[in-house]
Amino acid sequence: MRIGVPRETAAGETRVAATPETVKKLKAQGHSLHVQAGAGLSASVTDEAYVAAGAEITDAAGAFGCPLVLKVRAPSVAERALIPASTALIGMLNPFDKDGLQGLTDAKLTAFALEAAPRTTRAQSMDVLSSQANLAGYKAVMIGADRYQRIFPMLMTAAGTVKAARVVILGVGVAGLQAIATAKRLGAVIEASDVRPSVKEQVESLGAKFIDVPYETAEEKEAAEGVGGYARPMPPSWLERQKVEVAKRVAQADIVITTALIPGRPAPVLVTEDMVKAMKPGSVIVDMAAPQGGNCPLTEAGRTVVKHGVTLVGETNLPALVAADASALYARNVLDFLKLVLEKDAAALKIDLEDDIVKACLMCRDGQLLRT
Repeated sequence: MRIGVPRETAAGETRVAATPETVKKLKAQGHSLHVQAGAGLSASVTDEAYVAAGAEITDAAGAFGCPLVLKVRAPSVAERALIPASTALIGMLNPFDKDGLQGLTDAKLTAFALEAAPRTTRAQSMDVLSSQANLAGYKAVMIGADRYQRIFPMLMTAAGTVKAARVVILGVGVAGLQAIATAKRLGAVIEASDVRPSVKEQVESLGAKFIDVPYETAEEKEAAEGVGGYARPMPPSWLERQKVEVAKRVAQADIVITTALIPGRPAPVLVTEDMVKAMKPGSVIVDMAAPQGGNCPLTEAGRTVVKHGVTLVGETNLPALVAADASALYARNVLDFLKLVLEKDAAALKIDLEDDIVKACLMCRDGQLLRT
């Protein structure tokens, strides 16, 4: 099969959907790869590297004109105009973007959104959310360390002792756990909070202290368990008690990293304006939920601002800031998904709707919207 890899055009997007490593493996399976010129440059991959791996360098029309197109982000309206009907598209297409999915359906594409893969053991190797969140959690800490005007570790010198930075991490999914591990390596004192009691052991195993808020009702405990690895909205009673505990820790923190997201919904507010006002001058908040409205109402998506003496970082695409590694991991996720729908030397996809992963990721097919 001819597989196209276009250059990403979304603002700030530096990743690429295939690397020389995955191109070489697909080539060995009998497929031909057509990579748009410059597609990998922002991820430190040259056109020459793709050619050496067996790909052909082409223009945008050549990449989008293949029967199978691999993307990082959903195609824009202009890009959709380059994609012939019946083309198969694989990428992070945002399953909750109804207008975007309708556009792909109207274009009569067969589209797979990799974010929709179930969080099961079998699907781990193609879990794009986890692979990218891992890098985002790392980068959030590095940005926080860069913006903070003191150092992270305790330092004992002849001129006196410098105290270790206090880091509070709100939301302990994949990104939060990586943020804890990274901040710990830098020597910070870390506290973390999450609505799911099951993560307490993970938090403590990484050397952080868990901000524990007891559950007083069965409803609170049931909501805290979450669904499919994601948190569910908590009852107001528990949220009020959590807010009090978190506010105490945030006021003492030097760096706050917020990671809490609920798929398909605005990000929950975890750090209020009053909490920001109570923070020390020079403190930093890195709001990883900025693309979905932010965990702090003062966050401005895509900007770094200072409010009430606190620096708020609203970076909306943290994985793109480590594009080489982000692309390598994402491309391997894509390669593993292709094993489910693409056979060796095959000229067409094999779409098995009995496969739970394939069925979950398939958004539309030949003009029919399958995701509502």
